[in-house]
Amino acid sequence: MSDAAPDEELVRRYLAGDAQAFAILVDRHSPRVYNVALRMLGDPDEARDATQDAFLTVVRKAKQFRGEAAFSTWLHRIAVNACYDILRKRRRQPLLRRVDDEADAIPETGPSVADHADEAAGSIDVSRALQAIPHEYRIVLVLADVQDLPYEEIARTLDVPIGTVKSRIHRGRVALARAMGLEVPPREPTSLPRSSEGEP
Repeated sequence: MSDAAPDEELVRRYLAGDAQAFAILVDRHSPRVYNVALRMLGDPDEARDATQDAFLTVVRKAKQFRGEAAFSTWLHRIAVNACYDILRKRRRQPLLRRVDDEADAIPETGPSVADHADEAAGSIDVSRALQAIPHEYRIVLVLADVQDLPYEEIARTLDVPIGTVKSRIHRGRVALARAMGLEVPPREPTSLPRSSEGEP
């Protein structure tokens, strides 16, 4: 079978009993699902768990995929829900790790290169700051700014109106900037109250 087959065809073949079709879907989409989970959860082990949970859900619910949205949109929704499940479990558990342990905060990505030290530090700052903002803002920023999904697809993935997506992205960027210690300019007032004497 061709690795270039469309997702929807691979789902149909998997449902017809072709296990290789599912393996291709996993190979094709697992890096992106893992990256979303890592930025949502901030922990490589939890991100791997969420990725595995997402694909197990695909196995269980593949028959429910109707093709009304793209498979990637459907899968993103499942991945986001898997992350939310882990976040809920995390809230119920006592804090067993030191939150200031820098070794656990960001996964090692390879040897450092001196010329890119500032860029790497900035990336670490963003990753840490993402964990400090509310998850409803975090997920839209990950989908929009990291995964580069259009607003319409994010709205379908999260099953919210596109206006909600735009609002959360704006608020999320403000929250992220504050979490990184950056100054956020005050919002311009949309209208100034008029005095009772009719002054402008």
